[in-house]
Order: sequence, then structure tokens, then C-alpha cells
Amino acid sequence: MKLARASGTLGLAALAVIASPLAVADDSGWYGGLNIGQSRAKIDDAKITSSLLGQGFTGVSITDDGRDTGYKLFGGYKINRNFAVEGGYFDLGRFGFTATTQPPGTLSGTIKLKGLNLDAVGILPFTEKFSAFGRVGMNYAQARDSFSGTGSVINVTNPNPSKREANYKFGAGLQYDFTQSLGMRLEAERYRINDAVSNKGDVDLFSVGLVYRFGEKTRAPAPRAETVAAAPAPQPVVVTPPPPPPPAVTPPPPPAPRKVTFSADSLFAFDKATVKPDGKQQLDKLAADLRGANFDVITVTGHTDRIGTHAYNMKLSTRRAEAVKAYLVEAAGIPAGKIAARGTDGSDPVTKPGECKGKKATKALIACLQPDRRVEVEVSGTR
Repeated sequence: MKLARASGTLGLAALAVIASPLAVADDSGWYGGLNIGQSRAKIDDAKITSSLLGQGFTGVSITDDGRDTGYKLFGGYKINRNFAVEGGYFDLGRFGFTATTQPPGTLSGTIKLKGLNLDAVGILPFTEKFSAFGRVGMNYAQARDSFSGTGSVINVTNPNPSKREANYKFGAGLQYDFTQSLGMRLEAERYRINDAVSNKGDVDLFSVGLVYRFGEKTRAPAPRAETVAAAPAPQPVVVTPPPPPPPAVTPPPPPAPRKVTFSADSLFAFDKATVKPDGKQQLDKLAADLRGANFDVITVTGHTDRIGTHAYNMKLSTRRAEAVKAYLVEAAGIPAGKIAARGTDGSDPVTKPGECKGKKATKALIACLQPDRRVEVEVSGTR
């Protein structure tokens, strides 16, 4: 029995992505999941018919069973937002045929396919939640066949052949992330298989599944507004003449806000949002000043340079501002509700127009734009 090449070609999207250091975001991590769907194979009826006619039979009719349920369990590591390595276990199901001959007899055959795979995965994000991906890799499959005959077809030389062999595989799909941790995949894959009787063919798996990313932290919910008690009903009062007005006193001016600026490169590694040990020492000095101080609100603003897309810069600068906020809450004991964190996309630079020329992310341009990458902490109403 031969699993012949199925018609059509599966496209492989977004695999040639350059994973340079400038493209690395804080998106790395482990993930795993499960896909299930329909597997399809094409039985080589022509070769089966030719073999039986060559053995002296005068007529052959064949019924095929070329579809089954397949599934795969997978796990992987996302190196950056555009590239991952993925491996797992797959079971493509069972396929078979029944050939009826003249003189009367039948020949039945089945094949079961399962194995392991290792793929390189290229990812093309369209939005923060929706992306396409393509994969190419190797599969190590076990093919287990079973042949039996009745009537005039009783001479089956090898009724249970089996084969283990490595071949290529490839595929493409779409992914939608419901949350930072949980997403859904829709995928099409092609597995190259040796059918254990010296033939090679393709088996396709069309599946849908869930993927879970480990280690993602859920953002803390916004502080709830305190419930204001309803004002009591007004009580009747006795009207008395008002006292003479006190002498006019000019109120003191409100305290000027205090702003502290930190270089983002001193607080974080490039394209990261985790505070470095050296950065913690800088924030500890500010935390010591704020501990026990009387103020109205603290605003933490993350700034990036102009390199990169709007969405990418907003995400990175916001995460950096939130990291500084979280550290001040922990180190200085400041209530989270009194600190606001926000990010910008490089629209408020410190460098002057024309000072840093060029658009390509060269080392010289990155160094020139260093003052733009910063975190500003503004303390308002300090007394």
C-alpha cells in the first residue's frame, strides 16, 4: 500500500524573518498545547490494481478509507516575537483499503502512523493578538501496516510490516491570543511518510487547537474608586447674622512638582522591561526620599527613542513604566493607587531635530538617541 502525494500545495508564510538583536523584545518564553483535526491520505489504487492483475487476477475493484482523526501534543520556546522552536508527538490515525478480485477474493490493508517532530517556526504578527506563522522541520514517524486476504487472495507474504524513518514536514497557520497566556491556533501541515512497503507519500493534517504560554503575569486591576456615602438629609438650622469676615490672607502657592529622570539604559537591558541590579540601586535612593513623604500623586512616564513601530514602542515603554511603579510600591511602601504609569512611543524626544540623522537602526544612531530612552518620575504636591 502506498500513500501517494496529495494534490495541492500548502503555503509556508513568514519563515524568513531576521531575528537580529535589534528585533528582540521581551516576548521570549515556554509554551505548550494540543491540536486535533482531520488527517488525509491518498491510497495508490493504481499500484494495488497493477500488482493484483500481475498475479493473475482478471478484475479488481477498490474501496479506500483515506481520512481519519489526527492530533498532536506540542511544546516550544519562543525566542523572540518572530521566531520559535517547537517539538512534540503526533498521531495521524489509521488509513486503509479493501480490494475485491476476480476470481472471488479480497485483499485488505491498513496503516497506522505516529511519531515525533521538531520544527523551526517563523511568526508574523499582524496585531498584538493576531498573527500568522509558518513551520518547517523533521518528523520521525513509525508506520505499522497490516495486510490480510480471503478467498483466492490468501498468499500475503509479509502481513505486518513496519518502518521507522525521519522525513521532512512543513505547514502554516493562524493564531489568535485571547489573553497574554491563552491562544487558539488554526493550522494545516504536511508530513512526508514512508509506508513500510518501500513507498513514500504525504499525509495532511488540518487541525485546530489551544496554546498556553507559561510564566505570563496578569496585569493588576485598576484600583477601585471608593464608594461615597450618600449625604444625609439637610436639617433645619437657625439663621443667625454672619460674623464679620476675617482679614484677607493670601494663600501660599502650591508646591512645585519634583521630577527625576533616569536613563532607560541604566535601568534596563536593551529592549527589556526588567529592572537591572544597578537600576535598583538608583531607584532605592528615590524610594528612600519618598518613604514617609507627604505628596498627592506620582506619575511614572516611560519614553523610547523613535526607532521601531508605534505599537512596539508603546508596549515596551508602558511595561518599563509599570516595572518602575511596581518597584517603588515594594521598596517605598507607596500605595499603588497613588502612582500612575504610562508609556510613550518616542514622540517626546530630548534630542533636537536633526541632531541624530538616519532611520536605519545602526549602532551610531542608537548611541545618539540614548538621551531619548528614559523614565521620568514626577512627584506632585510634595509637602
